[in-house]
Amino acid sequence: MASQQDLASCVRAALDEYFKDLDGQPPHAVYDMVLQCMEKPLLEYVLNRAGGNQSKAAEILGLNRNTLRKKLQQYNLQ
Repeated sequence: MASQQDLASCVRAALDEYFKDLDGQPPHAVYDMVLQCMEKPLLEYVLNRAGGNQSKAAEILGLNRNTLRKKLQQYNLQ
């Protein structure tokens, strides 16, 4: 069974790869980049898991339904 540590390890490995690929170039806006890379697939996955039910997806995510709707619009997932 996957754990939070497994997920954290995947994020660390991806960041290691990102910084390696920069090849000496300065990093920029890493926080926003990581959030966008993670948030959209997370929202898609959970919404699919909830059968498209936004209230259920919001509950699974621990978000207010209005916050979820705003995020879905942000990523053009509606």
